[in-house]
Amino acid sequence: MIIVDSALRRRAEQGQPIRVGMVGAGFMGRGLVRHIVRSVPGMRVAAIANRNLANARRAYTEAGLEAVRADTAERIEAAISAGRPVVTEDAFALLAAEGIDCLVDVTGAVEFGARVTITAIERGLPVVTMNAELDGTIGPLLAHRARRAGTVLTAADGDQPGVQGNLLRFVRSLGVTPLVAGNVKGFQNEHRTPTTQQVFADRWGQNVNMVTSFTDGTKVSFEQAIVANAHGLTVARRGMYAREYTGHIDELTEVYDVDELHELGGVVDYVIGARPGPGVYVLGTHDDPRQRHYLELYKLGKGPLYSFYTPYHLCHFEVPHTVARAVDFADAALTPPGGPRVDVVATAKRDLKAGSTLDGLGGYDTYGVAESHAATRAQRLLPMGMGEGCMLRRSVAMDTVLTYDDVTLPPGRLIDELRREQDELFPA
Repeated sequence: MIIVDSALRRRAEQGQPIRVGMVGAGFMGRGLVRHIVRSVPGMRVAAIANRNLANARRAYTEAGLEAVRADTAERIEAAISAGRPVVTEDAFALLAAEGIDCLVDVTGAVEFGARVTITAIERGLPVVTMNAELDGTIGPLLAHRARRAGTVLTAADGDQPGVQGNLLRFVRSLGVTPLVAGNVKGFQNEHRTPTTQQVFADRWGQNVNMVTSFTDGTKVSFEQAIVANAHGLTVARRGMYAREYTGHIDELTEVYDVDELHELGGVVDYVIGARPGPGVYVLGTHDDPRQRHYLELYKLGKGPLYSFYTPYHLCHFEVPHTVARAVDFADAALTPPGGPRVDVVATAKRDLKAGSTLDGLGGYDTYGVAESHAATRAQRLLPMGMGEGCMLRRSVAMDTVLTYDDVTLPPGRLIDELRREQDELFPA
């Protein structure tokens, strides 16, 4: 991270800031714009696309800037060239304009996010995605396409997956073999709905469906899936261990079966209620007995598992690090190097009736659980990111994982084509 501030300082001194194009202007996007404008020399938010133009304007206004509106690539390009913040309702006009150095996807939408990301990759733009739902559905394919185009697709620093990715790289640099990459949650109830979460969402000014996906376990499942896919890990069982554990993260070294972890080749997991939270942890082993002696001297215990953790994740505050890493160093915070290892599969949140149409992420109908990609393929399980808009062919009982045989997919979706392409590219 330290090298990033030097690179941005040089850009500021030379008057050549990284020009960010952002798609999406919700709660997280607004925080990111304000942070870049006020605290990140060497970077500027050049343009924002959002289907609700007022929200795009609000993101700039809250940061102390006034934006101009443009509805064509040529006008957007002219505004960027003149150094004027610009807003548009047309994400694809933004992506067609010259003058953008990096795209940041803050949409959280799978189908639309796929179209935006594919377009950006085809332009050769680095993509920083805060869209874990898309990444956990077709991230390996998108990363493959980015490499083929000579660019970078990466998840973001600050989100818990990105923090885990940095910690995993650090741990490996010590000669430690990671066996658990974990996420710390404060609360979970798979059957929470937008109705139960509305008060909390209103209090913090957040989207209620996104808040619900945090609470019902969907979000953490996507987060841990993309960590697994980026670092070659798996799940020990459907849904991960997901223990309730109120002790300190260091004490988790006594909870896991080391032989099982070795046999599996390392797993992703999460705990509910551990201290300190809401951070992340990595547990690993060291093969060298002399180095184990040093680790004990440095207060990491006798092993065989050693605990490393980051006690916080700062979301949008850390995203500029990712942008600079991607643009100036072609370095991804978190990206899958090959095929998928873990998927998130759709599970009935309530009894679902034949003929009904599934709602979206963080809704009333489904929640997501992490499952191995091998099991997903073998059992034809329905990926959570593809559930929205599917019509049920038959009734499904609460807490049952849905399969492709249970549903009829909506016609004409890009996400279905891309998932098929990913399956063909990376055979099970």
